[in-house]
Amino acid sequence: MQSDPLNDAMCVMKNAATNGKKECTISLSSKLIGRVLKVMQDHGYINQFEYVENGKAGEFHVMLKGAINNCGVIKPRYSVRTDEIEKFEARFLPAQDFGLLIMTTTAGVITQDRAKELGIGGKLLAYVY
Repeated sequence: MQSDPLNDAMCVMKNAATNGKKECTISLSSKLIGRVLKVMQDHGYINQFEYVENGKAGEFHVMLKGAINNCGVIKPRYSVRTDEIEKFEARFLPAQDFGLLIMTTTAGVITQDRAKELGIGGKLLAYVY
């Protein structure tokens, strides 16, 4: 039984990137995973991804770029105000201006930099660098 599909997806990508593979398959899909993958694609961590219907929950085929050093989910999903984002950047990212925190906000799934621009807070989902 899988309790956290986003965590499973991030682990699959991290393990594939560590082993030097160029693609991986995320066997359980959701809209949240798709939106996180889109943010990662927009910032150059993965090449492309596609959703494939398999008669069950569907799956994502992800083409990796080799740019992922580490990625994972943030548990518990902390609620973060705009003025607290830097504290969590220092906690989860290795250096300033290196890597992404992925958040869910009222504006959708976005990075911490975009949340600062918009002046909104949200809940932390994942990190990637």
